[in-house]
Amino acid sequence: MPSRLPLPAPARGSTAPARHRAARSGGAGRAHVAALDGLRGFAVAAVLLFHAGQLRGGFLGVDLFFVLSGFLITGLLLGEASGRGRIALAAFWGRRARRLLPALCCVVVVTVAATWAWGSTDQLRFALDDMPWVGAQTVNWHYITEQIGYWNSSDTRVFAHLWSIGVEWQFYLVWPLVVAVAARGRCGERIVASLAGAGALVSLALTVSLGAAVDTTRAYEGTDTRGGALLLGAFVATAPVRNLARRVPRRAADLVCLALGCGLAVAWTVTEGEKAPLLFQGGLFLHSVTAAVLIVLMAQVPGTWAARVAGSRLPRGLGELSYSLYLWHWPVYLLLLPRLSALGDWGGIVVAIGVSVVAAAVTKRFVEDPVRFRAGWARGRRGLIAVVTVALAGAVLWAAVPEPVPGAGTVDVEQLR
Repeated sequence: MPSRLPLPAPARGSTAPARHRAARSGGAGRAHVAALDGLRGFAVAAVLLFHAGQLRGGFLGVDLFFVLSGFLITGLLLGEASGRGRIALAAFWGRRARRLLPALCCVVVVTVAATWAWGSTDQLRFALDDMPWVGAQTVNWHYITEQIGYWNSSDTRVFAHLWSIGVEWQFYLVWPLVVAVAARGRCGERIVASLAGAGALVSLALTVSLGAAVDTTRAYEGTDTRGGALLLGAFVATAPVRNLARRVPRRAADLVCLALGCGLAVAWTVTEGEKAPLLFQGGLFLHSVTAAVLIVLMAQVPGTWAARVAGSRLPRGLGELSYSLYLWHWPVYLLLLPRLSALGDWGGIVVAIGVSVVAAAVTKRFVEDPVRFRAGWARGRRGLIAVVTVALAGAVLWAAVPEPVPGAGTVDVEQLR
């Protein structure tokens, strides 16, 4: 989602540019924060390298996504509550749907068709099994209920990475309701901060309890356990924390951001997934706290070194593509990487990442942005009609593709582990 903070109203006499800016910001009148886009770029790069087997703790990039989402969404909700006195929930959910669903529908439909054409029997069978849950944005609970271990069963599931999209979507359904009620009145933001902080601590307690199990999928993919990262982002988006962050001198903020950034980099390098003994005993929570402090300092203290680095061209560009890139990369890896073995490990990875980036850029340019900003072919109701048509095409494809026979064929993707 866009990384935006409040800006003064535009001057009179600039109607057309103001309308464009309002469209680009979802009508919230908010300025772009390039550094937060850059953080998303680092996060998606970590995930891409993790799934390619080249960065042991790169899965922690998903937590950075969660914290960023909680921060930005809560900031938007509180800004609306402060400016209008209430939150238009239907409009909020409509913006979220325009942001998330068009690209997701396209990726799901193309992935099922590609798996039918080039995937293994198991990949196609599981894709068809998972598809309705992906459509309902509850695939994380499907995996938990079916005891499908995240750490050892994802090589045959082209939608395994979409558990995190389900977590975010479920958060977007519930948290705005809480903020809409709690943010009323003079002490509204303090109440929201208290609820977010308390919710994050409850999530930590659940993670510690459930993370002691042999199979940690419940702790890793549960909305209640992973909601802690989203709520920590929400906590630092509230006025009490933002005001505290603004008081930090820039030089002190530089040092703190440097230490926090190095801490995240070390965690992404050395953490070994479920084998990390402290991951579910507070490690995930500590990582999210680190990310939350880094985010609020970069957003509230102008001109920090960390913000300049994160806001530079490459990480910012990756961040702008991050949603579609995240959606595309795992199916591309599963279906393409085994066929690139002749290029060697890094040769195949570079090609697969390149294909994912191109697919993401095309999706953002021709699907995400037109629907999200109601531009081009997606003006009026045409965007909604197009998305519904693609979703229906996916339903038809799901019904039409024959259920493959279990164990009839597999593809060797051991190299992805």
